[in-house]
Amino acid sequence: MAIQNLPTQVFAGQRPGTSGLRKKVAVFIQPRYLENFVQALLDVLNGLAPDGQVGTALHGQTLVLGGDGRFFNRVAVQTILKLAAANGVQRVLLGQGGILSTPAVSAVIRRRQAFGGIVLSASHNPGGPDGDFGIKYNASNGGPANETLTEAVYARTQVLSQLRISDAPDIDINTLGSCQIEQMQVEVIDPVADYVAVMRDLFDFDMLRGLFKQGFTLRVDAMNAVGGPYAKAILEGELGAPAGSVVNAVPLEDFGGLHPDPNPVNAEDLIAHMSAAAAPDLGAAMDGDADRNMVLGRHFVVTPSDSLALMTAHARLIPGYRDGLLGVARSMPTSAAVDRVAKALGMDCFETPTGWKFFGNLLDAGRVTLCGEESYGTGSSHVREKDGLWAILFWLSLQGATGRSVESLVREHWATYGRNYYSRHDYEAIPTEVADGLMSALRAALPGLQGAQLGARTVVVADDFAYTDPVDGSVSAKQGVRLIFDDGARVIFRLSGTGTEGATLRIYLENYEADVSRQDQPVQAALADLIAVAEQVAGVRERTGMAGPTVAT
Repeated sequence: MAIQNLPTQVFAGQRPGTSGLRKKVAVFIQPRYLENFVQALLDVLNGLAPDGQVGTALHGQTLVLGGDGRFFNRVAVQTILKLAAANGVQRVLLGQGGILSTPAVSAVIRRRQAFGGIVLSASHNPGGPDGDFGIKYNASNGGPANETLTEAVYARTQVLSQLRISDAPDIDINTLGSCQIEQMQVEVIDPVADYVAVMRDLFDFDMLRGLFKQGFTLRVDAMNAVGGPYAKAILEGELGAPAGSVVNAVPLEDFGGLHPDPNPVNAEDLIAHMSAAAAPDLGAAMDGDADRNMVLGRHFVVTPSDSLALMTAHARLIPGYRDGLLGVARSMPTSAAVDRVAKALGMDCFETPTGWKFFGNLLDAGRVTLCGEESYGTGSSHVREKDGLWAILFWLSLQGATGRSVESLVREHWATYGRNYYSRHDYEAIPTEVADGLMSALRAALPGLQGAQLGARTVVVADDFAYTDPVDGSVSAKQGVRLIFDDGARVIFRLSGTGTEGATLRIYLENYEADVSRQDQPVQAALADLIAVAEQVAGVRERTGMAGPTVAT
């Protein structure tokens, strides 16, 4: 074995987005593309001086490495190990088979006090040779790197001229145990063990075992993704759920052709099972890297916004939160349902930009305990990522503690706090210049929209959301165009940072209804007037040529 210094060239477009660098597999498999990004990351982590000299901050440190098992995951693991060994890393904790869910990476970093971790995933994006791949760095708190670090990595990618990499042969990543590359120890670990230990500390496993002994049934669709081994180990293994309660549980490189995004459109099979006459008591799905979740009752789908609000309202029923919550946070596009709960409980509710890294500061500072995004992501202070299986265990525990069905829990919540009718309309693969032009036009129109009468409502806030972090004072501007109306209704426009082809425009629609007799309307019908307002203001059809959204959830 020897460390090689290899010449390389700059690749355009390696700026990380909301959740790291995501591109088509065809981009990542270009010679040196992955190597360049990882080398830039390691240079920055090692302490890059203003003159470009690389320090030794990683020397003697431990990194965690793993991914969701999608196509190119195993190849990327071997490459990253050789780069890490050549750049001074002392030890890597690698999930067996290259597998670690995103919340499990966070759990391992925190429990093992690692320097940080590298996550290989494009989350809910499709997999396979024609699909997507992604890589991101999580810091020592277990959460996604902040923008200062990701921008430094991007800057380094644009000047990089040399790689440091070991010429060692590939190692066995399937067998638990230790081996060595150069001076670096690689420890192949059980990818599930640390995560299971964290869940035991939060939930009453004895109560949940009793629930299944009483005949409780559930169906969890892991969508042929990384959440399967975790759900099988905990739900069927630890808690005694009937065999077969977890389906599509073996991670596949192409997710078996499924789109691993847990929503009613992509989880058709789960929706069908939960709509059948003999539907289970609880249904749920997770995404590609197991950080997102969808929860269902019999003939009843729970929106992510309602899920966060209801979790907040009932948190004290869960052992890990019996002392109450420090506060709660939601991303700006997420509905204001949780705001009403926080106000009733006398706790702070923070509104942040989209991206879990914004929750990290609040969690680390002890300002919040629960947090969530409308894109099927909820989490808490136990890790610094959203966590799909944790959310499923939370809902399972609520049913066990109350003896109530999913639907009855949600309807009782609406009766108490009101219902926030809510929907997200995604317009995917729009040419980037068209999407940018649409958003620029919206921003230019904001002064004239303030105070405007649109339909039966008056606009009381027309702005481009900006966030000042209450912990470190950093400012994030241009986070989404908001129209907030006099009755609390909202229409929000923003471009997503998680796609890999063109641009995705997301329009968020929300209307509050306090009258219980009007809380059972079809969602799109209840939002029809706001859908019309959104089209009137943005002219999406004319600008994009699209007759309607690609996906409406």
